[in-house]
Amino acid sequence: MSEIVIFTILTISSIGILSAVILYFIAQKFKVYEDPRIDLVAEVLPGANCGGCGLAGCRQFAEACVNADTLDKLFCPVGGNNCMADVAKVLGKVAVEKAPMVAVVRCGGSPNHRTRTNHYDGTANCKIASSLYSGDTGCEYGCLGLGDCVTVCSFEAIKMNPTTLLPEVIDEKCTACNACVKACPRGIIELRPKAKKDRKIFVNCVNHDKGGFAKKVCAVACTGCQKCVKVCEFDAITINNFLAYIDPNKCRLCRKCAEVCDTKAILEINFPPRKEKAASTEEKPKKLEAAAKLDTITVSAQEPIKVENKEQKFDEQTKKEG
Repeated sequence: MSEIVIFTILTISSIGILSAVILYFIAQKFKVYEDPRIDLVAEVLPGANCGGCGLAGCRQFAEACVNADTLDKLFCPVGGNNCMADVAKVLGKVAVEKAPMVAVVRCGGSPNHRTRTNHYDGTANCKIASSLYSGDTGCEYGCLGLGDCVTVCSFEAIKMNPTTLLPEVIDEKCTACNACVKACPRGIIELRPKAKKDRKIFVNCVNHDKGGFAKKVCAVACTGCQKCVKVCEFDAITINNFLAYIDPNKCRLCRKCAEVCDTKAILEINFPPRKEKAASTEEKPKKLEAAAKLDTITVSAQEPIKVENKEQKFDEQTKKEG
């Protein structure tokens, strides 16, 4: 009996040792090498896993940074330039600085500008509503107002305004992670570079219909009238399919475009109030000259003044007495 037990133990032990040896060689053959620098890079990343870099999460971004030859096409929008500088320091590479970005909602179709024609009574999801019908107003391009952008924001940087029924971005919290841009089925949210004092000028409309119809469905729609294009001195504005677009990289924030926009579709945010234009020294003489001409015309238009001739009046009186 004891011999059978001993034989069984030896057999099982031999099989276990042989299996361990086989597994060891297989593991060595097919093992995946992981660069230890990946962990070092992951430690300096914010760990938000928001996907703003274009990858699934911070771990995948760290792997991409380690495996890439340069960091030119890699950027963490949440950590910003300081974070990328730390990544470059760990890897001994050079990080390219990029201007900070912020999300911008390009729709001004609040209820007082865009009349509701029906009521949506379905799932409160913009993507589902957009696939079912054109919307609850006459504009098929504007915001649906169901808050997909608010739901996907991990930083509470966007909220729905209960009065305008439109999303609003809180610049101080926005990390430009691009989540809201991807979530919007209408494509009304875009990332634009941050300017000094958070000043922004952009066309607050995405309607590609012709001017008359666009204005009919929304009072603040862009009509593609090209007035803004004519006054822009920096070639920053283009018209495509009856819709104006301001290139933030060319715009110098001169505000001339917003001044000539008839529908107020161009928004200027965080600027000081406009100063009233005083009459210049060259305009004053012109105004005085015009006023003088007006007086001359007024006098000439009056009835002719009768002037009596005294000598003629004396002769007529003498003849009557004679």
